[in-house]
Amino acid sequence: MAGEYINDEAFDQGLDYIIAQNDCRIDITSQVATNYSEATTEDTHSVGFKAGLTVGATEAADVDGRKVVVPEITNGEVTVTDTATHWALTDGAAILLATGELTSSQAVTDGNSFSLDAIDIIHRDATAVA
Repeated sequence: MAGEYINDEAFDQGLDYIIAQNDCRIDITSQVATNYSEATTEDTHSVGFKAGLTVGATEAADVDGRKVVVPEITNGEVTVTDTATHWALTDGAAILLATGELTSSQAVTDGNSFSLDAIDIIHRDATAVA
């Protein structure tokens, strides 16, 4: 029988690691990043960033599982003229913590600012596999 239940504390440990990085950086990227360097290097994937973020506390996700919330961004710095399609959250030093697709792509211009709605990073509940 496959695992059908995982205690919330088990989920929270992974999300708590993200919370513990109390100086996170979020980048908007031109494609999905698979490592810290891709996420944060201009002209690799990063087209803009906002540093110094604090991720919210672990809580119940809206549908199932557990989540943390990356706060809304209103004054991110665009550093490359391109199209942003993804976001990448890092510890601001060496580790890619999470990445995801933007709700819709966004054309950005170097020197402008960008904004993002709050982002839920969700660890879904286990499901039975037949």
